[in-house]
Amino acid sequence: MSGILVYALHSDEGEFNNNSLGAISEAARLAGEIGGEAAALVVGDVDDAAAAGLGKYGAAKVYRAKSVPEGLAQPIVDAMAKVITENDLSYALFGGGLLGFEIGAGLTARLGAGVTMEVTAVKADGGKLVAERPVLQDSAVVDVGYVSEPGVIIGRLNAFDVKESGSGDAEVVDIDVELSEFSTKATMVTRGESGDEGGVDIADADILVGSGRGFGGEENLSVARDLATALGGEVAATRAIVDAGWIPYATQIGQTGKTVAPKLYFAAGISGAIQHKVGMQNSEYIVAVNKDQNAPIFEYCDFGVVGDLHKILPKLTEAIKAKKGA
Repeated sequence: MSGILVYALHSDEGEFNNNSLGAISEAARLAGEIGGEAAALVVGDVDDAAAAGLGKYGAAKVYRAKSVPEGLAQPIVDAMAKVITENDLSYALFGGGLLGFEIGAGLTARLGAGVTMEVTAVKADGGKLVAERPVLQDSAVVDVGYVSEPGVIIGRLNAFDVKESGSGDAEVVDIDVELSEFSTKATMVTRGESGDEGGVDIADADILVGSGRGFGGEENLSVARDLATALGGEVAATRAIVDAGWIPYATQIGQTGKTVAPKLYFAAGISGAIQHKVGMQNSEYIVAVNKDQNAPIFEYCDFGVVGDLHKILPKLTEAIKAKKGA
């Protein structure tokens, strides 16, 4: 069966992650093109209505493993491996995110599967799936096929759009999973999602105002917050100002922080070192303001302004408010 299984991550409140919903939507589209079905796996305490509700995104069937904890990779690998092998499914598809990468890598090793990471698009060709992946610092895109099944496809953050394509509820199938001995070594002490002061996860924001050392001090971040509010976005940060204690770690973007892909990333006072770039390079548009004309960020932003952010940002905020009639 040319089935595609998607892991659907959810919060403790039962809300499904947008990247997971996007992956289900994409799986439904692709399954239709290769003559199969899209299915989802949910773990932990997910009620019937929430599980069945994934049908509106195109899932024909939802496998629910109540005894498997959410948030730990290895137990979820056990559950996914069971569903894929027992139902002879052809592919596993993951939305972006650290947990998805960890589960996808574990599943690849468990099943001896082929894997493609950082996928930006998937297409059907001759009844098989082909993943598209940027290479050489995104200067080229390659097609990756699979010589054997199953194949594991792990998308970049926000690579797949959320679309409601289904007309009814999905069939919910409860499964019992016997956890591997090593899968029980880790336990979840506490779990939570945190964002900026408002509690919004920056990974889900369409607009981000990235803030760096160019602000000069914590007291000046109000300028970034004002601009973010005017734009209808959130404030993000570099590691330097997080380490300095100016702003919570949950706002950090980069190699040791979060990976984001907003529609607009406004980088203010950020040099654009590679460690930060890897966390935000997938943004649809990147606008940069920096007084150093040789800052690396000007090499890859879509629009750059050389100047003093303390003068530019307040004027831009005023102009946006005036345009909105605020």
